[in-house]
Amino acid sequence: MTERTPTPDGLVIVDKPSGFTSHDVVAKMRGIARTRRVGHAGTLDPMATGVLVLGVEKATKLLGHLALTEKEYLGTIRLGQNTVTDDAEGEVTSSADASAVTREGIDAGVAGLTGRIMQVPSKVSAIKIDGKRSYARVRGGEEFDIPARPVTVSSFRVYDVREATAEDGTPVVDLVVSVVCSSGTYIRALARDLGAGLGVGGHLTALRRTRVGPYGIDAAKTLEGLQEELTVMPIADAAAAAFARWDVDARQAKLLANGVRLEMPPQDRSPVAVFGPDGRFLALVEEQKGKAKSLAVFA
Repeated sequence: MTERTPTPDGLVIVDKPSGFTSHDVVAKMRGIARTRRVGHAGTLDPMATGVLVLGVEKATKLLGHLALTEKEYLGTIRLGQNTVTDDAEGEVTSSADASAVTREGIDAGVAGLTGRIMQVPSKVSAIKIDGKRSYARVRGGEEFDIPARPVTVSSFRVYDVREATAEDGTPVVDLVVSVVCSSGTYIRALARDLGAGLGVGGHLTALRRTRVGPYGIDAAKTLEGLQEELTVMPIADAAAAAFARWDVDARQAKLLANGVRLEMPPQDRSPVAVFGPDGRFLALVEEQKGKAKSLAVFA
């Protein structure tokens, strides 16, 4: 009987299908990679498709830091209808004729939702309110408010404006948009708030995430493709792509492995990936009082 080749440490960039939760994808990957050590760097709603970054084996220690990176989306916003979930999966709660909405009004609304803004997440999101998931509170029939929080929308563009008719006969307007934003930004909340600002309501009808940090859709594989051939980005390559890099010599590498806080050169961003003289990825660190504080050690 031949021994099974160990699953390598690294990232798997999945093109998530619609209808799957992020946990569903993690469960599938555990079977494909034949390991329990699989996690994801930030959830993607079941309706959405596109880039979901998974960590396998030791790379799971990178995920919390990758979750904080910038994300990019393509989506469709429907003006003229509100839903209970702010997306197409929820029941329509109100409809309004959107045929009088102008492109100038749309552009002004989009501009108002670009930059550093305060956003109230959808009530059916996974955000925790006093330690309990918001969607769980909704299911329990609770009345509550979610506080607004700061997010950054660095780019919000409208590529196409299409007149349409909803199933209930309401004249609506569909917008094809792209968004580049900080972690924690809800695209369906942007749709809701754009519609509210225009006085007709709005919700998200389609969403595809095209990038998480440096990892784009071009590198993503479908679950079917991964079942045929498991493609794992080596942990060193993943770290080099996502973080600032600091190369140390053999003496420094040994000290770092022994828990010594080394003096580190100034860096443009944090965290910093530390590599040994042989190119091996050693640790993820951050600067604290001029010295390297270890966030995760991989050597």
